[in-house]
Order: sequence, then C-alpha cells, then structure tokens
Amino acid sequence: MNTDDAQHPAPEHRRPDGVSDTTVEALGALSKALETVERARGALYTFHQLTGTADLALDDAVRLLREAGHEEQADRVEREILGRNVIPGHWTFQIVEAYNATYYRPFQQTEQEIRQELAEGRDHLYEAEMKEARRTRHHPDHTARPAT
Repeated sequence: MNTDDAQHPAPEHRRPDGVSDTTVEALGALSKALETVERARGALYTFHQLTGTADLALDDAVRLLREAGHEEQADRVEREILGRNVIPGHWTFQIVEAYNATYYRPFQQTEQEIRQELAEGRDHLYEAEMKEARRTRHHPDHTARPAT
C-alpha cells in the first residue's frame, strides 16, 4: 500500500452500499453494548480471581493461627470460610461459566449475526465513520489507516 492509500479507510471499515445512517448508528449502539458486556465479563473474572486468591490466602491464616496456638479459631476459619460457596451451590468459576453460556456467548453471537445480516459483517463502522469525520486530511498523524 502506498502512502496515498493511508488517506482512505480500509474496505472493511467502509459502509456497504445501501446501509443507512440509522443502521450504522444502531450497529454502533449494539457494538457499544457488547463492549460494555466485555468489561462486565472482565470484572467477573476479576471477582473470580480475587475470591480465589483470598481463599488460598486462608491457608496461611489457618497455619499461622495454629502456630500461635489458636486451634479453635483455625478450625473455625477452615470450617466456615475455606472453600465456601460464594452463592448457594456455586464457586466463582461456576458463576463465570454460567454467565458465559447464558449471556455472554449468545450476546456475542447475536451481535455478530446482525452485523453480518445488515453490514456484510463489517465491524466498527460507526467509529470508522466518526474517525473520518474528525481527522485532519493529509496530516501525518491523522491517516485513515497505517501506511505499510
């Protein structure tokens, strides 16, 4: 690609013929919602990892309570907290699995299918068009895409 090509959006970021402004806006809103779900999923994995880390740290707490002569308290931590379900019947990995199967994957698949149906599967059309509207033409730091 020559440097002049960098002044034009890549074909995959151009609106297909016949796709309306409202359709591009709707796909942008759907994409934004999916991005928010991606962030929520990340927070869920953070919850999963932090809870697991805390549970593993209880091993040290129990060991140190025993070393300090506090058998009753060590036994209580082991019995009441160590390995406990975070909600009835579930450890955090089960929550993550249920979220992925019940909500995340169907959301992701539906968004992809609708993009395919309405815009030949093209992703981020709304953002690509916003970039085109906001960039300064022929400025070296405002190219439509990388020059390679």
